[in-house]
Amino acid sequence: MKAMILAAGYGKRLRPLTDRIPKPLVEVGGKPLVVHHLEKLAAAGFREVVINLGHLGSKIPEALGDGSKWAMRIDYSDEGPDPLETGGGLAKALPLLGQDAFLVVNGDVWCDLDFSTIPQSLQPRDDALLYLAPQPSWRDRGDFSLTKEGRVQAIEEPDLLYTGIALYHPRILDGAKVEKFSIVPRLKDAIAKNRVGGILHEGVWDDVGTPERLEAIQRGVG
Repeated sequence: MKAMILAAGYGKRLRPLTDRIPKPLVEVGGKPLVVHHLEKLAAAGFREVVINLGHLGSKIPEALGDGSKWAMRIDYSDEGPDPLETGGGLAKALPLLGQDAFLVVNGDVWCDLDFSTIPQSLQPRDDALLYLAPQPSWRDRGDFSLTKEGRVQAIEEPDLLYTGIALYHPRILDGAKVEKFSIVPRLKDAIAKNRVGGILHEGVWDDVGTPERLEAIQRGVG
């Protein structure tokens, strides 16, 4: 299975830090966040990883190279100075990701999920499998809910947060153009058709999105 790390965002909430480096190169525990992801992917047996590039994107391949340091191959999907959001970024990267289900990891999450436990395929009818986490106190609202059968639901008062880690089947992007768009509408359409599974992750999870969250994570790591 191939994996993709979403790394093209501006990181506006982390300014001025992200005025000089892209958010995935922000350090946590003495190393860039994206390196933590690569180490975990390598330990789980992933050998082909795609990273999309946007804001200050050239700094990422300069820092990571071709992936040989982690016994993997890294391909880069360069979106230019105006990132394509989640949907457009995935659509542009599809030629690098192939025809089978692939893992997606948001480049700005901090999570202790063991990637070796991730299923290597989706259920036959499913378009996606989302990892969800209990809603933290610093979030006003959740994203989705999960049934006892492990099916993701989009309800009015969701109680779980999307972790930014998921498996996607390429067909969720059928007909998509390489342009700026969010994957969320397509995901919600698949949820409405009962084509999205979910797994609850009750371990460590955080969003490296603001100086406050970054400081909290650094304290926990330290």
